[in-house]
Amino acid sequence: MNKISVVGAGNVGASTAQRLAEGKFGDIVLLDVIPGLPQGKALDLMQAAPLMGYDVNIKGTNDYADIEDSDIVIITAGIARKPGMTRDDLLNINAKITRDVCGNIRQYAPKSIVLTVTNPLDIITYAVHKYTGFEKKKVFGMSGLLDSSRFASFVAKEVGCSVKDVDAMVLGGHGDNMVPLPQYTTVSGIPISEFLPQETIDRLIKRTINAGAEIVSFLKEGSAFYAPSAAVASMVDAIINDSGRMMPASVYLEGEYGFNDVCLGVPIKLGKIGVEKIIEIDLTPEQKASLSISEGAVRSGIEKLDI
Repeated sequence: MNKISVVGAGNVGASTAQRLAEGKFGDIVLLDVIPGLPQGKALDLMQAAPLMGYDVNIKGTNDYADIEDSDIVIITAGIARKPGMTRDDLLNINAKITRDVCGNIRQYAPKSIVLTVTNPLDIITYAVHKYTGFEKKKVFGMSGLLDSSRFASFVAKEVGCSVKDVDAMVLGGHGDNMVPLPQYTTVSGIPISEFLPQETIDRLIKRTINAGAEIVSFLKEGSAFYAPSAAVASMVDAIINDSGRMMPASVYLEGEYGFNDVCLGVPIKLGKIGVEKIIEIDLTPEQKASLSISEGAVRSGIEKLDI
């Protein structure tokens, strides 16, 4: 049985644990520093098992020793955005939390694959890569898959088709400088330009970039968790089942797309070893320029880290 640990039992962490349990991916450890929080949520999830049909163990804990020998560790720990707060505003607080988490991962789960969810995601992914010292194929962030899902949902609604027929692609940093790619976004293989005028595509791109902030503005307290947890579950599925799925994720780059020593959202092939391959695709000059701007924004955050 695979062992998957989720660090952080807030909305994202708890909903991730739920999706992993319902996907029957393995036994789950839900960890948080708040006494009682992970224990209560784990107990609630276990009591749903007879109804939902998942026969996995879910343990809530405040003790990092319980993540020992995890195959996958998912980092959701950190504060969430509040209205008016950017992802970069979170950096100082969440980087300190991440350093502590990584020390415990090194101690108790040194052979694990680490999937990051904490914002600002690309910078935190870079921090995890450096703080753990793990090879780059074993550390990556959930970003582009979530952003692509958001783009796909907007396209499906606008076209009036099933979401199952839409494949979308979004690259770059998980923030205000992400780069949606309409030429690689299709409905049953047909480019969306065949269905939508350019002004509509531009509007959907803008909404995708602001999708997280839009949810924050409605919620007032907290941020998105249903779609992020779904993206995490999809990535875990690709790892556990060694499916070799192609998807965008934040990974450490060493020359790909012309960037070095930075984590950025690009297409990857994902399987049981983690990142099997980074895929380089053709971009328009405008998209290359946008990706460079996105990389610059991530790098400026990385430079603020205490590495």
